[in-house]
Amino acid sequence: MIIYAVVAIAILVSIAMALARAILGPTSYDRILSANAIGTKTVLLIAVLGFLNGRPDFLDLALVYSLMNFIGTLAVLKYFKFGTLRGRLSASEKKS
Repeated sequence: MIIYAVVAIAILVSIAMALARAILGPTSYDRILSANAIGTKTVLLIAVLGFLNGRPDFLDLALVYSLMNFIGTLAVLKYFKFGTLRGRLSASEKKS
C-alpha cells in the first residue's frame, strides 16, 4: 500500500517538472509537448489513486481522460500547423 503512495508522490513531482517546462518552454511545441506529458501523467495518477483507494473502476475514467488528452493534443497541433481546425486551405482560400 505504501508503494502506491510513493508512486503517486513521484508522479506529482514529475507533473510539477512538466508544468515548469510548460511555463518556461522556449517554443510553443515545447509547451504543447509538456501539456501532453502532464495529461499522460494525470492518467497514471488517476490509475494509481484508484488502486490506492481500492477502486479499480477509476481505470475507466483514466481511459476516457487519455483519449480526450490525445484528441486535444492532435487538435492543438493541427491548429498550429494549419491555422484552422478545418484542414488545409484550398487554393481559393489562400488567394483571399
